[in-house]
Amino acid sequence: MQNPQPGEWTSERYSQGRIASYKPFNFVDGEGVRNSLYVSGCLFACPGCFNKVAQSFRYGQPYTEELEEQILADLKPDYVQGLTLLGGEPFLNTGTLLPLIKKVRQIYGDSKDIWSWTGYTWEEMMLETSDKLELLSLIDVLVDGRFELAKKDLTLTFRGSSNQRIIRVPESLEKNRIILWQSQFEEEKQWK
Repeated sequence: MQNPQPGEWTSERYSQGRIASYKPFNFVDGEGVRNSLYVSGCLFACPGCFNKVAQSFRYGQPYTEELEEQILADLKPDYVQGLTLLGGEPFLNTGTLLPLIKKVRQIYGDSKDIWSWTGYTWEEMMLETSDKLELLSLIDVLVDGRFELAKKDLTLTFRGSSNQRIIRVPESLEKNRIILWQSQFEEEKQWK
């Protein structure tokens, strides 16, 4: 497993503009019905990675305008809660993802939420390049941290290992500290 220095890994250097997969209308990559875009390429190479094939920046197919139009159309139904970015490593594919996410925000505003998984920790992300921070600023929920096989826990919600956190991005950026996300079910349990 690799640990980058701030700004060492850039989208310009590594991204090939490819996607490993696009899965519309699923229930597993975040809360509610979601459309999930798996980008290609990751340098973290976590042992036990659930999507090892997507670590190659050359894997999959080129991201196209037709796919982008499909993603934007698939977000339209009221029952679709939002878009999820996975990989590979989304933050090493900002050249592909930033234009898409800006269009999502332009068309849907905050009516659709955006989730992303990353191998970067929140603390590492705060020291990263402006394109990564811009993408982060457009996301609602971030699952941060590398998958750690020794901390694997299949009972966790939306996480593979106990070191990973589910972070509410806008609130965390505003308060300059990590605000953890809780599912509606977990929030309701607290009030009973």
